[in-house]
Amino acid sequence: MQTSPATSADTEGVTSPALRKTAILVVDDEPGMRNFLQRALQPECALLEVADSVDTGEALRRRFHFDLLIVDIRLPGRSGIEWLEQLRAEGVRTDVIFISAFADLDMAVAALRAGGADMVLKPFRLEQILAAIQRCLERRAVLRENTLLKRRVDEQPAVSRIVGESSSIRELYQIVERVAPTAATILIEGETGSGKELIARAIHEQSTRDGAFVAVNCGSIAPDLLESELFGHTKGAFTGAQSAREGLFVYAHRGTLFLDEIAEMPLALQSKLLRALEEKSVRPVGSDREVPVDVRVIAATNRHLQDAVVEAGFRKDLFYRLNVVTVRVPALRERRDDIALLAGHFNERLAAELGAQPVALQHSDIAKLQDYPWPGNVRELRNVMERSLLLGKLPGDCCQLESAQGAAPAAVGYPGDWSLAQVEKQHVLSVLDELGGNKSATARRLGIARKTLERKLRRWETA
Repeated sequence: MQTSPATSADTEGVTSPALRKTAILVVDDEPGMRNFLQRALQPECALLEVADSVDTGEALRRRFHFDLLIVDIRLPGRSGIEWLEQLRAEGVRTDVIFISAFADLDMAVAALRAGGADMVLKPFRLEQILAAIQRCLERRAVLRENTLLKRRVDEQPAVSRIVGESSSIRELYQIVERVAPTAATILIEGETGSGKELIARAIHEQSTRDGAFVAVNCGSIAPDLLESELFGHTKGAFTGAQSAREGLFVYAHRGTLFLDEIAEMPLALQSKLLRALEEKSVRPVGSDREVPVDVRVIAATNRHLQDAVVEAGFRKDLFYRLNVVTVRVPALRERRDDIALLAGHFNERLAAELGAQPVALQHSDIAKLQDYPWPGNVRELRNVMERSLLLGKLPGDCCQLESAQGAAPAAVGYPGDWSLAQVEKQHVLSVLDELGGNKSATARRLGIARKTLERKLRRWETA
């Protein structure tokens, strides 16, 4: 049955910033409807493709990433509802607006149960389909923002900007400005707490990418869940997967995905990450379909990945793929000129957050801060300033100089006749016990690969 869409005059004056960033696929077997929607929407969209059947639409969906599907319910072969049910079973969460000239209550209920976002009856005017599109885009934006906010609940508060005037920081500014506008994959190296995520955010903010900045710590997620977290999963893909879910790659579409502690990623998953980077698509767990994505990846590590490659704890080909541009973040002890500036920054910023009066730092306090080697880097300095605000002065037990300037550590009580191997074993097991058996955290504290740690533990168990 042929329907009469809105006239071409209705297409004038279509303006929507969100629509200009949206990729839409229209699937309808009526040439008139396809032509109308193509003429009306194509000039306003980032991408618009049309298809006359589910099979043609599915072929296009595999080639491109679409933010929205506009699908006729009655199509030759498979119906739009049957197609949506298949997509949802495969973990595809793309919004679908159904259009139909034959809709009744039962069909509308079936469309919504299948996961349809909206339904527009033919014939319709342009403003009707635009309103449905706008509702989908607004709802999608809210859902994604909520997901990203939930991920940030347990994260350390980030510094609002890069603070520092030392030569090493000025050099870092220049590197960020040069690499940010490019599409290059970035590898950030630096000690724990030195501000690697802050640099990654700065690169994203100065880039031309209009998608979200999504951060994930590869060492804080169980290895068997990390793949699902990154790539998504289908319903029933594993125990507990009661519904399909998109992965962080999809949430970072047109944006930046920050993979912190990349050296902690399991080897099996490293190969899948490499494939995702090369193919620009991801495969949800439990699915045999690829989801196209446009994501810039910035990886970070607190140790040299080349060492992990030598120890067979990191894939050489992935290292070369990530190591297009390496940005090194200096440790705080390497930029002592910035310590006073950072302390003042945290003093003012945290005072406003806590509703407290800024601490009056004396010259002796600044000297004490500058003499300390800051093994925890900027993060440790922030914590010290927060304690200072709560106490009203610089804590007396902070920045103990006996651990600075290379002073000899306190005796740990190892018998003098112990071999080096015995001391190593005792020290490793002590750190492991202190960190509650967390092998990833223990490996980071010791400065070795997790695989190296596990190999040592296995050797000691069988000795």
